[in-house]
Amino acid sequence: MTQTAQSEHWIYGFTRFLFGSLTHVISAVFTLFIAVLARPGSSLFSWHPFLMTLAFSFLMTEAVLLFSPHSSPVRKLPHKTKGRLHWMLQCMCVTCAGLGLGAICYNKYLNDKPHFTSWHGLVGLITVIVVGVQSLAGLPLIYIKLAKGWSLAKLKRYHAVTGLLTYLLGSGSLLLGLWSAWFTGLVNGLAWYFAVFCPSLSALVIMSQVTSAYLARKQMKS
Repeated sequence: MTQTAQSEHWIYGFTRFLFGSLTHVISAVFTLFIAVLARPGSSLFSWHPFLMTLAFSFLMTEAVLLFSPHSSPVRKLPHKTKGRLHWMLQCMCVTCAGLGLGAICYNKYLNDKPHFTSWHGLVGLITVIVVGVQSLAGLPLIYIKLAKGWSLAKLKRYHAVTGLLTYLLGSGSLLLGLWSAWFTGLVNGLAWYFAVFCPSLSALVIMSQVTSAYLARKQMKS
């Protein structure tokens, strides 16, 4: 390997580490930001933005970043252990998302308001359903006996692709929520743009991580 190639490899690795680390920080900061605004427990509705952000901004992001070769907090653990931790975080994500959906549905029921009439509501409902199915679909990757008749390599590839789509759905739901009357009534100016920046950057970093991992495997086989 030439000195130039080594330098490029170091820059690539450092950039990945930098953006991955930044994603850890902003996913936590964004969740905390929404928690401060919503004040969970102050009302039934307050649980909805908090739990949904906890699910899709923090838990799902951390679940995917576990597999990052550059910024995973458990990089030295075996892949099998990472897989189990990933599934546990995803189960927590599904639980929080389900509770968040239940909170807004019950709140609308109590106030005699129609359900799922906005893009945010529709995309949010689809996302909760899809993330639940995705978590169940990941079980054969943990319990290999469930994958009878299936190629494990193909299952991993399908799970990665559908997982990325699920993550983008979650990010889209969060972004649509930033245009809601509740959020725009509390946040404007630079703070609003910061809020948009957080899930957008996380989505770009996660998309880059998943696609790079898939392309790397494809190049190794060719």
